[in-house]
Amino acid sequence: MCTGKCARFLGLCLIPLSLISIISNALLLVPNGEKNWTDHLSTHVWLMAGFIGGGLMVLCPGIAAVRAGGKGCCGAGCCGNRCRMLRSVFSSAFGVLGAIYCLSVSGAALRMGPNCQTENGGTWHYPFKNTDGSYLVNRTQWSLCLKPPNVVFWNVTLFSVLVAVSCLEIVFCGVQLVNASIGVFCGDCRKEVGRQERQVL
Repeated sequence: MCTGKCARFLGLCLIPLSLISIISNALLLVPNGEKNWTDHLSTHVWLMAGFIGGGLMVLCPGIAAVRAGGKGCCGAGCCGNRCRMLRSVFSSAFGVLGAIYCLSVSGAALRMGPNCQTENGGTWHYPFKNTDGSYLVNRTQWSLCLKPPNVVFWNVTLFSVLVAVSCLEIVFCGVQLVNASIGVFCGDCRKEVGRQERQVL
């Protein structure tokens, strides 16, 4: 697979992953699908790791990779898309940083657990803060959180999605970083492909 086709494939993978990350972060703002708990969201939700890190910071490299896999700056095959490949190198590095940020925040959120109310009329706190994440495999503890309803399941599910998505984003952005670097020096092989097609005709 030439670097141009590889870039386009990776870009088309990164774009939906970034959108999934943005949607997941948006859902974290409304625990149990309700808007009444804005004042009691956990700190990790407000860090917007899915929206900024795994979302926008990866969406840009995804678009850049798709563009790098298109026509050259002066037409099909011109300069082997080296200009766009160079931009994709920097944007992919930017995307790796964003995905790492999303992974770090989401992992910390899973470890600490949500901010919730464990007693009617009681204070809001992080009841699983000192469990080192053991609550994740002990679902009987999830009933400790009374408000917001189902907040533990909501947070665990969505932050787990963010962890999985950010891991894939790190891999794809890393591969595109290498692929684009090769493309800068070697082009995207479109010249060779076009020449072979003309020879066949």
